Amino acid sequence: MGQIRFLATAATVWTAATAAFAEVPAVAADITPVHGLVSRVMQGVGTPDLVVPPGASPHSHSMRPSEARALDQADFVFWVGPMLTPWLEGPIATLASDATVIALLDAEATQQLMVRESVQFGLGHDDDHSDDHHDGHDEEHHDDDHDGDHAGEHDKDHDAETAHADEHGHSHEVGSLDPHAWLMAKNGSAWLQVIAEALAAADPENAALYMRNAAEGQAEIATAAAEIATKLDVVAGKPFVVFHDAYQYFETGFGIEAAAAISLSDASDPSPARIAEVRAIVQEMKVRCVLSEPQFNSGLVATVLDGTDAGTAVVDPLGVKLEPGPQFYPQLLTSVGEAIAGCY
Repeated sequence: MGQIRFLATAATVWTAATAAFAEVPAVAADITPVHGLVSRVMQGVGTPDLVVPPGASPHSHSMRPSEARALDQADFVFWVGPMLTPWLEGPIATLASDATVIALLDAEATQQLMVRESVQFGLGHDDDHSDDHHDGHDEEHHDDDHDGDHAGEHDKDHDAETAHADEHGHSHEVGSLDPHAWLMAKNGSAWLQVIAEALAAADPENAALYMRNAAEGQAEIATAAAEIATKLDVVAGKPFVVFHDAYQYFETGFGIEAAAAISLSDASDPSPARIAEVRAIVQEMKVRCVLSEPQFNSGLVATVLDGTDAGTAVVDPLGVKLEPGPQFYPQLLTSVGEAIAGCY
C-alpha cells in the first residue's frame, strides 16, 4: 500500500507531477461543494466522481461500491480533509494509495477558523472562549444566571455532546479547525486555483483550459459574492441563531454574526440545558431569525422559537437540492445568503 500524499500547496503538486497522464486524470471529490469546484475546473475536459452523494451525511456515510470504485480508479482525490470526514481517511489510504490526495482545508491559501465552543458567540461575545477575554457583561450574566450546580450540569452536558460528536467523526476540541471552510467565497476561489494548478501539472495538454476555467469560476464567485453582500445588508448587526455551527466562514466572509447554535454539531443532539440556554439568548437578544436545516430535527427549532417573535428559514450548507456540477458552488453561496436575508 502506497503512502497518501496530502499536498497543501500548488508548488508541491507541481513537484510531485513527474509525468503527464496519457488521458484526462480520473478525479474523485468528497462532498458536493468540492465536487462543484472540481467540475468547474474540469468543464469541457472531464467529469469528477462524487464520493459522498447529496443528502448523505459527510460524517457518517457508508460508501456504495460505485463510490469505492471511484476512489480505487482515481488519479486525484480532492477533499476537505479528515477534520470533516475522518472515516474517509482509511478508504483513501486503502483504495487511492497511488492517487495524489489534496486536503483543501490544509492548502496554504485557505483561510482557517477555529471551532467555537460556547453556546453563545458573535456580536461582541468572546470568540476564542478564553477566560481572559470575558467583559463585565459576560461575567455578570454568568454570575446571575448560572450558579455552581447549573454550571456543573452545563459542563457535563457539553462534555457529553462533545464526546458524542467526536464519536461520529466531528472534532470539537478546543483549538481544532472548523472544517466548513467551503462556505467562505474567498476559500472557494482559492481552491479553484489549487485544483487547476494540480490538474494542469499532471495534464499539460489541457492545462490552459483548466486555468481558464478556474479564472472564469473565480469571476463567477466574485459576482455571486457581491450580489449576496447586497442582499445581506438587511442582516447587518442583527442577531440570528443557527441549527449547528457550520456558518462561521460565511459569517466572516460577509460581515455578519450568528448569536448562537442550537447544536454543537450536526453529529450530536443538543442537551436540554443547551436548548434552554439558546432559548434564553433568543429572548434576551430579541433574535428575529432561527435557521433550521433540511436534514435535521425541526422540532428542536420549534422548541427554541416557542414563546418568541422570531421567524425561521431553512438553510443548507451542503446544497442538497441543488444540481451537482460546474455551477453548483456560486449557487450554494447564493442559496445560503438568500435564506438568511429572507428571514428578515
